[in-house]
Amino acid sequence: MKNLLKPSLNWLLVFVPLAGWLEHSSPGAHAAIFLTACLGIIPLAGWLGHATEHLAARAGEAVGGLLNATFGNAAELIIALIALRKGLYGVVKASLTGSIVGNVLLVLGAACLAGGVKFSVLRFNAAGARSQASLLMLSAIALIMPAAFHYLGGAQALEKEAGLSLEIAIVLLVTYLASLLFTLRTHKSFFQSAAEIEEVDTAHEPWGIKKSLLVLMVSTALVAWMSEVLVGSVEQAAHSFGMTSVFVGVIVVAIVGNAAEHSTAILVAMKNRMDLALGIAIGSSIQIALFVAPLLVIASYFVGPRPMDLVFTPAEVVAVVLSVAVTAQIAGDGESHWLEGVLLLAVYLILGIVFYFLPEASGAKL
Repeated sequence: MKNLLKPSLNWLLVFVPLAGWLEHSSPGAHAAIFLTACLGIIPLAGWLGHATEHLAARAGEAVGGLLNATFGNAAELIIALIALRKGLYGVVKASLTGSIVGNVLLVLGAACLAGGVKFSVLRFNAAGARSQASLLMLSAIALIMPAAFHYLGGAQALEKEAGLSLEIAIVLLVTYLASLLFTLRTHKSFFQSAAEIEEVDTAHEPWGIKKSLLVLMVSTALVAWMSEVLVGSVEQAAHSFGMTSVFVGVIVVAIVGNAAEHSTAILVAMKNRMDLALGIAIGSSIQIALFVAPLLVIASYFVGPRPMDLVFTPAEVVAVVLSVAVTAQIAGDGESHWLEGVLLLAVYLILGIVFYFLPEASGAKL
């Protein structure tokens, strides 16, 4: 009985059928539909993560690492694919930007603050953190160069942007595969806690493979359903709340998709396991930048009304570059404390305020 009364994200599962009922009975209530869909995705993303972690514990480290890479950002990928199919490329790019920025600023900042309040100094493997920061720098370069090509190349650049983006996407995917090899095989000592995510949420015996696969399939299907509902109402909901689409994509949708990772990183930081907290926060941003984003570019040739490019708006590029720079500065010395957490959160709040007041014409267009 005590377990049922204990606060849990699972309480939010009630919003899953509620969102479906609202979409069917009150299709014009876009704000309510959007809010309930957002709240419904949060626990589903958590179950998706739990199933993957249990499956990884059974499958072994190498396969487990690949599974976490594939499904760790499944909620964001599903939301982006559905928006891609509807041709909402502005929402897709904004959610990618928000995931990268949110993980390294909001998630890592909250983890440093929560862990730093309990422990005066939080130590982690500096070599592993620096290598992850280098991968993040590549993601910043991958955003800067297509945008620079777009704004400096003139009218002739427009017809070449799709091909340019596709080739860059292939480079990013190859680099991501190389990073998996580096993390899981050749330099595992740099990431001693990165493959121990299952210890965070699986205090009891890991689930069997059948149960893990069943939960994985059911939660994936429900996330896809809720994502369909969310994306279908995002435009009207943004206007109802007086928000621009870029703010909704960069802040709201990104926070919803990363909810499970937020809580996990904070909990492990409070146990003084900053290697794992960094692996969750920075590693998730790397997955988004080097795996999810290029995968969406390739997928757009098959499911989108037209190919998607990697030309992000100037505001999105600046946000990612600044986030990567401040994260590299903090992760380079192998130590952290609560004040660095406050600094990361302050940068996130500043960016959030700017995106809130940013005119629609300057941000991502639907």
